Amino acid sequence: MTMIAPDAVTALLSRVADDVGIVAVTALSGGAASATYAVDATRGGAAWPLILQCAAAGEVAEGSLPKADQAALQMLAGRHGIPVAPVVAVLEPGDGLGAGFVMARIEGEALAPRWLKLPDYAAARAAMTGQCAAVLARLHAIPLANVADLALPGGGIEAARQRMFDHYRSFGVASPVFDLAFAWLAERCGDAAPAAIVHGDFRSGNFIVDEQGLAAVLDWELAHLGEGAEDLGWLCANAWRFGVWQNPVGGFGQREALYDAYAAAGGARIDRGRAHMWEVWGTLRWGLSCLQLGNDHVSGRVPSVERAAIGRRTSEVELDLLHLIKFGDI
Repeated sequence: MTMIAPDAVTALLSRVADDVGIVAVTALSGGAASATYAVDATRGGAAWPLILQCAAAGEVAEGSLPKADQAALQMLAGRHGIPVAPVVAVLEPGDGLGAGFVMARIEGEALAPRWLKLPDYAAARAAMTGQCAAVLARLHAIPLANVADLALPGGGIEAARQRMFDHYRSFGVASPVFDLAFAWLAERCGDAAPAAIVHGDFRSGNFIVDEQGLAAVLDWELAHLGEGAEDLGWLCANAWRFGVWQNPVGGFGQREALYDAYAAAGGARIDRGRAHMWEVWGTLRWGLSCLQLGNDHVSGRVPSVERAAIGRRTSEVELDLLHLIKFGDI
């Protein structure tokens, strides 16, 4: 990850606040499309903890939102009562830091295996199902006209399935289980037009959790227009339970409670067959991510032991898909 000069961050923050100082800029773990830094700043002599997120050089995820649009969507979500980190500044070309934005640093735990398992977060886990359902109901109710000026990907569901299939074939591998899952989805997904803003990566691992529960929803870069139930299916994929497989909703809750809470919060009543389809879809999508990360290493594009290790998890996804298709549950 490229290091950021503190002077550049000082100049950036001075555009939006007076008497700014920088104590430290620390690189955090980054995703495929973002480099993330903890910024320990001061404003008027008081601590001002921030997060700087920039587009990672040469690492643009297909379908990801431009950083300025991501910031705009995050601010829109906040105005609709969704817990997000407030955006402090959006980077401009003159800042010399590329595309990105600065947001407040929210107190809490980001590592899902910790808040899913530590006793200190027992009350948080009990509240999370209802909180996540309410967040998704609010997000999916935002009129599409409110994001007409943002570059949110859209299109029909069948077209999205075909794009996933083409992506799968681009790796030059043949998985009979993946082939089965694609054929299974083709019979069930339909081709409905987009009707809602979909977060696209709403899951354990993309939340800040405190002792009261959900403190902030992170990582809006994969947001798009689609069907709201997609977010619920992705949240239930086995990969995001982090070993707490008995709780299908993110490792902390049960499906029926999620669906009921979503409807109670104003979301559409969830058809169970449709929810199952989206859970299969999400599981297959995670499998393609595993293939992509493994291919990054094997091809030499991004040599990484971590990516190679995740690539080996493709076999886990195959087992999950078979179990989901046959039994409807994991």
